[in-house]
Amino acid sequence: MGDKALAMKGGREKASVFSVLARNWSFFFLVLTVVIFSFTGKNFFALNNFQSIIHLATTALLLACAETFVIITGGVDLSVGFVLGLSAVASASTMQLLYAAHWSAPASVLVGIVVGIAASLACGLVAGVMIARFKVPPFIATLGTMGIAIGVSYHICGGFPIGYLPPGLTDIGNMYVLYVHPASGAWSFFARPASIAANQIKELVRIAPISFILIFVFLLLLWHLLKNTRFGQHTYAIGGSMDASVRAGINTRRHLILIYVLSTFLAGLAGIVDLFQSGTGNFTTFGAQLELFAIAAVIIGGASLMGGKGRILASAVGVLLLKVLENGLNLSGVQPFYRYIAVGLILIVAVVIDQLFPDLF
Repeated sequence: MGDKALAMKGGREKASVFSVLARNWSFFFLVLTVVIFSFTGKNFFALNNFQSIIHLATTALLLACAETFVIITGGVDLSVGFVLGLSAVASASTMQLLYAAHWSAPASVLVGIVVGIAASLACGLVAGVMIARFKVPPFIATLGTMGIAIGVSYHICGGFPIGYLPPGLTDIGNMYVLYVHPASGAWSFFARPASIAANQIKELVRIAPISFILIFVFLLLLWHLLKNTRFGQHTYAIGGSMDASVRAGINTRRHLILIYVLSTFLAGLAGIVDLFQSGTGNFTTFGAQLELFAIAAVIIGGASLMGGKGRILASAVGVLLLKVLENGLNLSGVQPFYRYIAVGLILIVAVVIDQLFPDLF
């Protein structure tokens, strides 16, 4: 009897280890890719390269968080990439006009941010009302708001980037927390040391872009919102069963509207971040690639398009996995089309794991 009990205990421990590996396969695969590319990619393991990966992934992380909430409810938001563009050009256009009208730079920037976020919230409100009130499928509703975002963006910018913005945007968007000059020992926070001459700037070691703080704070807040609040519980409940949620007394209409407003808010915030990082209000028809990238990252992170499953931190791992893969293959000299093949294969693996082990996530 004792041997049987030990055998059962050993089986449970093996099953538990396997469950952890399967549940977090994307994280372990991320670690594996980092190890591989540290040998095959020139300068891949450099501090600047790792910082650049996360810094440039900030907008993708925000879009993936947006899609996580939507996908957990069983929906999908096809508009987030173009809402990002709408927010960027609406904000940039407002900043440009106000600054040209002799408003102060801080006031122009602040009003521009408000306008960009308001435009993105309007898209989410329209999509949410169509889905919750008129039962329009999320695919169609967000396809409609995507078209609206494209049309309004083109009307604002005419298909060209919006420049001549208030000074200092890129200084803020590309700021680092710590600057160190090893040769002289000089260091400072949030700006290069005043004692450093122009010809010494290349010798500066920059540590932790300000975008690290931004994305860390938002990931923490959204993780808490999804995991530890009634809002998060209702989100999972709606994705698990709409009928059961209604019988449980959840106001599903209001909740779905809030979900899509939250999604486009995060997309609008991503547009503002892109504006601060690039210094121009950019709109491109390649916005569809941004939302497909975000959806792929969320699925790789363990979410299911059927709804009811998804985690913020796992979606973040999905984004980093795709970004590390893109960066590492590029530094390794792999031709671009192989990168698309690699991403497609990883996405297929994620879907297969979800189908084979539906209860792990």
